[in-house]
Amino acid sequence: MSAEKQPPPTWIATPLALQKITGELASYPRIAVDTEANSLHAYREQLCLIQFSTPLIDYLVDPLSIKNLGALNPIFENPEIEKVFHAVEYDLICLKRDLGIRVVNLFDTMQAARILGYKQVGLDSVLSHKLGITLDKKYQKADWGKRPLSREMLNYARLDTHYLLELRDGLQTELRERGRWELACEEFIRLAHGNGNGKAQTPAWQRVKGAQKCSDRQLTILQELCTWRETQARRMNRPLFRVIDDKKLVTIAQGVPEDHDGLVIIGLTTRQIDIYGDQILQAVERGKEIAPVNRPRTTRPNQAYLDRLKNLSEWRKTTALKFGTESDIVLPKNWMHLIAEQNPKNTGELNSLMPQSPWRLEQFGKDILKILARKPSGSSKN
Repeated sequence: MSAEKQPPPTWIATPLALQKITGELASYPRIAVDTEANSLHAYREQLCLIQFSTPLIDYLVDPLSIKNLGALNPIFENPEIEKVFHAVEYDLICLKRDLGIRVVNLFDTMQAARILGYKQVGLDSVLSHKLGITLDKKYQKADWGKRPLSREMLNYARLDTHYLLELRDGLQTELRERGRWELACEEFIRLAHGNGNGKAQTPAWQRVKGAQKCSDRQLTILQELCTWRETQARRMNRPLFRVIDDKKLVTIAQGVPEDHDGLVIIGLTTRQIDIYGDQILQAVERGKEIAPVNRPRTTRPNQAYLDRLKNLSEWRKTTALKFGTESDIVLPKNWMHLIAEQNPKNTGELNSLMPQSPWRLEQFGKDILKILARKPSGSSKN
């Protein structure tokens, strides 16, 4: 049934309504799921909407109205219910960060498309290719934290899950036909295993693109600028980039402006200078006077490790070309680095570094071990 012939999506904004739908969701072997957040519109992003679709109805759950969403935990953690997402990694981050939810048994239609070698893997592209359905993505960057949501936004949100179950079935058929279903299952397990575990936080200036090109003193100025921007963004409840973007922040740190004219030369707008000019110059002055920051110093890995990593990387690229996919589908990057570091000598040792990946082990294990057995250049050490 097309979205146009379906009843309107059901808005769920009370604990009682949520309790009622969990029983229905639990009765299906698979459900479609998506989330919306307000990362482009707030200092601290927040989960603003959870969409569910069954074969019969679309639900829109409002986390801003329902403070306790614990009733959803049994759904997400039930291994008998497959949760179908598109581009699941960010959804997992939001669900774990805001609700402490752990997702078990998932199917990611974007990752399925990548495994099949699709060049365009956005939901609109995959739906168009597989089902001939066109989606309007005009609300992709909307502020989902606003209430009430317009009728158009509600319909946009429901369409993100409405076709996922049908799309999932079509992709599964193609995966089976092309002998890649087992690989897809391994990838879904790998994605679920991450369950929204983000990278460890580092100092703000280390996360600014271009910081590595700064001198120690410029990094110190950048640190002060980042601290100022963080405070400003929190006060205004804006994302960092909506105060001032990373590129301009680095340019300020490198240019060390002394007055408003210097900020003009660097490229700040008149409005930015009027609002933030004095504060930016004060941050620059602080950065010029305080002790330099401690730049992270990394020890260069030994040559044997670098040789193994280089050989694995070249093999991965070549294999991916033959396979018609991107290289991380052949071997995820973190696994490649771990294998190069641990240098397994046999199938058993390699298997421990590629958990729950028997398809890859069978397809690529011998090649990987053969590559690792090569003599490191210029050294006999492992």
